[in-house]
Amino acid sequence: MKLSEKAEEILEALWIAVEEEGGRFLDPEKMGFPADDPAYRELTDRALVELRQGMVYFRPEGREEGKMTIRRHRLAERLMMDVFNLRGDAGDDKACQFEHLLNEGVDVKICTMLNHPATCPHGKPIPPGDCCTDARAQGDLGVVALTEFKSGQEGEIAYIQTEDSKKMQKLMAMGVLPGNRIVLVQAFPSYIFRVGFSEFAIDSNLAKEIFVRK
Repeated sequence: MKLSEKAEEILEALWIAVEEEGGRFLDPEKMGFPADDPAYRELTDRALVELRQGMVYFRPEGREEGKMTIRRHRLAERLMMDVFNLRGDAGDDKACQFEHLLNEGVDVKICTMLNHPATCPHGKPIPPGDCCTDARAQGDLGVVALTEFKSGQEGEIAYIQTEDSKKMQKLMAMGVLPGNRIVLVQAFPSYIFRVGFSEFAIDSNLAKEIFVRK
């Protein structure tokens, strides 16, 4: 059964306190998580944490769950910034809401789409998943900008990353839409690509904003 949002937030706070700040436990009162919150009972019933003298400690199973929880949170942050261009408090708020939807399997797809990022937008490490290890072993770059392609390579358009609505409309009018196949015909002096039966020429700045899955 899936953990509640509050239980996941406690695991995140405990992970940061223990794994990143070098502590041994989480002080509920200092972290703003009152010790009488029902979420603690949820975590202890599932043997993920222990409560000793008012402090919260990881159990082995909880440490792994905490790792995956913080991973989902930081992947959500990257998604908000890299794909949806939401930054600052707005991006953080949306990431907090979205992370709880990244159940097992969905986080792998998003990690792959983002090309297995190592850090969140704040520079904090994203714990790697099995998909990251496999991608490195296979030399699989996942999703990359069109500028990383060589002439003749083709792939599937993953997303467009731009804050400029005119650029977005221009690319969409060319058929640059997620899921469509794209072939890079030429990379110099301008980028010429083919979508369907049509070919288009764009400059490198625009090509950098088209992200393709090989």
